[in-house]
Amino acid sequence: MIHEALRLIRVFHDLKQVELAEKLGVSKSHISEIEKGRKSPSLDLIQRYATEFKIPVSSIMFFAEELPNARSGDKIRSKIAGKVIDILRFVERKADAEDAA
Repeated sequence: MIHEALRLIRVFHDLKQVELAEKLGVSKSHISEIEKGRKSPSLDLIQRYATEFKIPVSSIMFFAEELPNARSGDKIRSKIAGKVIDILRFVERKADAEDAA
């Protein structure tokens, strides 16, 4: 889920992968692999996202699927994170539809 959250953060800020890659000091292919869920972002990279987009690291980590020492409340957190992702996808689709009109 974190990969989708990072993609939606980028899209929300109207950046192409190559533009974000330059800002974060990584390759475009690295951003692509993370957004597809093929690679996990390092904590350092998550910090760079947080700095670039001026959001707390904890807000990004909210979408991490697996946390060390997970507790029963993490199932609820995961469901809430999923709902937030759904809302962000809805906003993305709506914006795309408005751009197409």
